[in-house]
Amino acid sequence: MRDYELVLLVSPQVADEDVAGVMAKVTEYVAGRGGEVGKVNPWGRRRLAYHIDDFEEATYVQANFKLDPEHTKELVASLEISEDVIRHLLVKIDS
Repeated sequence: MRDYELVLLVSPQVADEDVAGVMAKVTEYVAGRGGEVGKVNPWGRRRLAYHIDDFEEATYVQANFKLDPEHTKELVASLEISEDVIRHLLVKIDS
């Protein structure tokens, strides 16, 4: 398993109390494939540097987790089709 860091920009149309539900889906995905989620750090709602799909702000969430590399492509694909996530960044953390 490898260490990863994921940063999500959640759509401002998602209520602040429902952002935890978006992260719960990611957590379920990772745990369902034998991984483990470490720290989840919500950064809150912030103004974007540039407009994304006509949105001026988004809720930022950062998470660290361990996952086998063969499952990352499926995770990224599911984030790309999610209507709640407007951007994401998945980075492998070197030991």
